[in-house]
Amino acid sequence: MSQNYERTASVSNYFYPNFPTGNGYLTEKIRLDYIETAVANNVLPKDAHRMPQIISLSAPNDISRPIQFWQLFSVLGQDRLVAIVRNFYERVFDDEDWFRSVFARVGGVNHHVSTQSAMWLDVMGAGPAYHGGEFRLSFHHTHNAIQLMNERGAKRWVKLMVETLDNSANHMTGDTRVRPSINTFLTHFIGRYAAEFNLGSHETFGDTNPPMRQKINFLNMTSDAIEAMTEAELKEALIGRGVDVANYQDKSELVNKALSL
Repeated sequence: MSQNYERTASVSNYFYPNFPTGNGYLTEKIRLDYIETAVANNVLPKDAHRMPQIISLSAPNDISRPIQFWQLFSVLGQDRLVAIVRNFYERVFDDEDWFRSVFARVGGVNHHVSTQSAMWLDVMGAGPAYHGGEFRLSFHHTHNAIQLMNERGAKRWVKLMVETLDNSANHMTGDTRVRPSINTFLTHFIGRYAAEFNLGSHETFGDTNPPMRQKINFLNMTSDAIEAMTEAELKEALIGRGVDVANYQDKSELVNKALSL
């Protein structure tokens, strides 16, 4: 479940990108898919697909803004991401036979680390890494991994991935936005597979990126435009300006506060 907290302007010591970025075979398609889903779920604003800080492959240096998962390579680079993936597959190959054997029939630990990390890197902004793109990804799940594309398999996969992430803090740098971004990436994909393969309910990976609230400059709005906003829109806009809306009882008071800013 997403943390729904307010982001305030903060000074950042980050100077991203740490690593040069590029679109891969999956990046643009997955980014668009996620943005459409996030807009529908009120996590991103309606014009998110046109906002440079969102569609950029470089993570924002302003720590009040979340890192989108296609920006993760700009922060972590290849070695850290591959290390996380390796940690996961070492757990997979140390797991019970019903789960481990499905992966072992395809290849050993190194094979899976290579292919999965290539997919992560490709989506996360490292440039072309996962040859075959969407077709290859679909083929893998409908053929190689089909025995585990069910509720039991999904729960075990999520369990091992959560253990991996909990054990991989040293690979995530000191930027506290990294883990929610990885959780968002994984949540997006498990949601896709849940719908496609009817996986049923599953455990979560942890906190995901919080809803993004745009700061509205009331000075650029007419009084009629402000009064035309719904009560919910006024509250969200005022919260974005750092106002405690609990102090205002009805819409007229919210309008008056907005007019005063």
